[in-house]
Amino acid sequence: MSSAVTLNRVSCVFQSGGKAFRAVDQVDLEVRAGEFFTLLGPSGSGKTTCLRMIGGFTLPTEGTILIQGEDVTHQPPYARPVNTVFQDYALFPHMSILDNVAYSQMVRGVERAVREKRARELLDLVRLPDVAQRRPAQLSGGQRQRVALARALISQPRVLLLDEPLGALDLKLREQMQSELKSLQRELAISFIFVTHDQHEALSMSDRIGVFNKGRIEQIATPADLYARPATRFVAEFVGAANVLSGEGARTLTGHDSAMIRPELIRLGTESGARTGGTVAETQYFGAFWRLHVAVAAGARLLADVPAATGVPAVGQNTFLHWDDGAVHALGAA
Repeated sequence: MSSAVTLNRVSCVFQSGGKAFRAVDQVDLEVRAGEFFTLLGPSGSGKTTCLRMIGGFTLPTEGTILIQGEDVTHQPPYARPVNTVFQDYALFPHMSILDNVAYSQMVRGVERAVREKRARELLDLVRLPDVAQRRPAQLSGGQRQRVALARALISQPRVLLLDEPLGALDLKLREQMQSELKSLQRELAISFIFVTHDQHEALSMSDRIGVFNKGRIEQIATPADLYARPATRFVAEFVGAANVLSGEGARTLTGHDSAMIRPELIRLGTESGARTGGTVAETQYFGAFWRLHVAVAAGARLLADVPAATGVPAVGQNTFLHWDDGAVHALGAA
């Protein structure tokens, strides 16, 4: 499969108060053509700076950036075959939705009838055929997000960059838009590069995910591989709930110096055959399941997710924990 975007040893160093801050540090990355690729990480990890360098809004201090094989490292944003959807959408409040979508074509001198026809086609594509004459303030957050998508797509970019575009939406709408974004990406068959700190967004939409930490990528993998086989302790703890064990506790319970067990792979049972036992210190109800915090030996706690239909012991009661050998995943160093 051909590459849509390639980063070779890319770094970005900012100067502040006479000190240098390395926001992105020697990143190598390849995004495939037609792929939904997510840059995932906590605030300040370098993911947004990386996206801005691909878009041309920030220039790298070192390294090269290729888009469809062409070196665009020092090209301005308008010269690159990409477009960006930002979190705040940046729609013009005094313009109609139709004119917002067609704006870039107007700036380029495209004749009105042609640009309006294309803008209406894109509003149809994002399932907003009846809002052309409204103003942005008359739309919901989800509708404004779709308008921003249509506006970004009118220039027919080869790569669409999305900088936490769902962050301002409520949970229910965000989940709905996750599904719609993925469906739209498949329909367009272009590369989406999506930035988020939300692991659930990343897991639900992505073909592959790159996990950022302190300016570096710790792991690139499919959502399933990232969740089941994290490469480092940081990835294990950042992506999903996890029991991450190290030292003597890890060796006693798993046979490894450092290991992870996902809570849903731990079962409650009798003392016979149990891996360990302990006291229920806390319970949390999540609708589909209960999460038990079980205090085990040496002051450690293990999380165990139990189906909601199953009876669970009360806080303060003793319980026994079971898991299969395959539930244990050995971890490498960060």
